[in-house]
Amino acid sequence: MAARAGLYALLGGNAVAVGYFFSQAGFASNALIVLGRLCGLYGALFMAFQLLLVARLPWLDRRIGMDRLTAWHRVTGFGLLWSLVGHGVFITFGYAQVSSLDPVDQLIDLAETTEGVLRAVVAMVLILVVGGASARWARRRLAYETWHFIHLYTYVAVVLAFTHQVAAGTTFTTSSAATAYWYGLWCCALGSVFAGRVVLPLQRNLRHRLRVSAVVPESDHVVSVHVTGRDLHRLPARAGQFFLWRFMTKDRWWQANPYSLSAAPDGARLRLTVKASGAGSASLRRLEPGTRVFAEGPYGAFTTLHRTRPNTLLIAGGVGITPIRALLEDLHGHAVLVYRVSAARDAVLYDELREIAAAKGASLHVISGPPDPDPLSPDALSALVPDLTERDVYVCGPPGMTRSVLRGLRALGVPKPQIHYERFSLAR
Repeated sequence: MAARAGLYALLGGNAVAVGYFFSQAGFASNALIVLGRLCGLYGALFMAFQLLLVARLPWLDRRIGMDRLTAWHRVTGFGLLWSLVGHGVFITFGYAQVSSLDPVDQLIDLAETTEGVLRAVVAMVLILVVGGASARWARRRLAYETWHFIHLYTYVAVVLAFTHQVAAGTTFTTSSAATAYWYGLWCCALGSVFAGRVVLPLQRNLRHRLRVSAVVPESDHVVSVHVTGRDLHRLPARAGQFFLWRFMTKDRWWQANPYSLSAAPDGARLRLTVKASGAGSASLRRLEPGTRVFAEGPYGAFTTLHRTRPNTLLIAGGVGITPIRALLEDLHGHAVLVYRVSAARDAVLYDELREIAAAKGASLHVISGPPDPDPLSPDALSALVPDLTERDVYVCGPPGMTRSVLRGLRALGVPKPQIHYERFSLAR
């Protein structure tokens, strides 16, 4: 909560600062130009804030979680898109009023005669392309690698937008304080991305030298990959977190997939357990021991760091059991684990779960069968775990199941700070 409030305060404080420096620069006589400049400045702020949200800074990620940061990134992305569209439209029509040119001729004239405007137009086109690729209907049809490659053009747009602001932004140069503010804002945003997404992953992988040590089939469709390396006790990984795994083979080195740890880190090895849901995950069975691994992370706030109660309820669906199994190993206090599967044979890692539950005195319930009546309905959960409102509740499973369980927990009156969940689509 403190990290979330801090982010809101940071954005709010910067919004006030942008408004202040804008007012100090003076207003144009044309209202459309004024609106256009203001939209451009807040578009620049949105862009910098978006970079911070996806910088993968460990302090923020451990407290908020990459899934929520990514969701906020998406929301602010639409704010960025519309503010930049407003900037271009208002500025063009505003100057067209002054010059009596039609808007198209005015835009061409600005691009030809005003330094930095052509770069701004290119940046706008790139943002529109990235925004279109990020729309839900397009995202479902694009391979992750294609979507990610298109998204990289955002950084080109950032550089072009910044140089446009330096060249044509009157607010940028109105005072030394304004210039220092904008340079500081962009340096912090770009520096955060460089540190979190380039420097830290390279540093950790050079230090730990990860390699596949074993590949163990758990069932016909599920496989566990064991990874070892140097000084893993120095890797700040916690049960419930995930990594972006890149296995350095000729057919997989360019793919980075998010998989949760399926065992609590012990300082000697890491383990991920994956269900074959596509060509990439199915090919993990063919990994050879000794294969080099490049892993980014650990990521996620789905850990015991956010516990508020001594006892816990863990609810897992399908292969969402993997981070839940790691959490069960790491938890103290009484735990109840409810594991929802279609059929008993689909209960991945069941023998391990039974052994851990017996050693810790935890209660294990594997629920199989048809979805109707819902075995995870509010009435069913409260009958199974009567004191669930006094427990922290961790939920991980397919999106539909997760949404349904979360609605049920809210209906039962479980306080929001006691509910912890991981988006299955991110840490699959």
